Amino acid sequence: MVYASQPFGYDEPILAGILLDARRCNKRDDVTGALVCRHDIYLQLLEGLEDAVRAAYVRIRGDDRHAEIKELLNHEIQSRLFADWAMLHDPAKTWIWTEEEIADAALNRAEPAEIIKVFKDLSDRSGKAAVH
Repeated sequence: MVYASQPFGYDEPILAGILLDARRCNKRDDVTGALVCRHDIYLQLLEGLEDAVRAAYVRIRGDDRHAEIKELLNHEIQSRLFADWAMLHDPAKTWIWTEEEIADAALNRAEPAEIIKVFKDLSDRSGKAAVH
């Protein structure tokens, strides 16, 4: 599953809290994934058993640190991109859509393959170097 949301009050302590909560719950529930974030967007991929991923998404929808949550993709996969990560954190710089493109609803126009490519590229770049 991939969803996007707008951060509500984006700063380092809020982001650290989101990552701590995600890693704790995801490890418990065998959910893996990645959170791409910057001050104007959270783009998150969640992987795992359908019920566990759905429960994580329901928990996120109830989290007031996210606004305007929108599910972008939800389908079965053959293998996980982030099997070793309870939640990979990637502070997006310039490799995803620009702030202007996000403000202009680029995610509403993005093809599923384009969204998945963001995470495939991140998986290829991250290897084992990022923080678990």
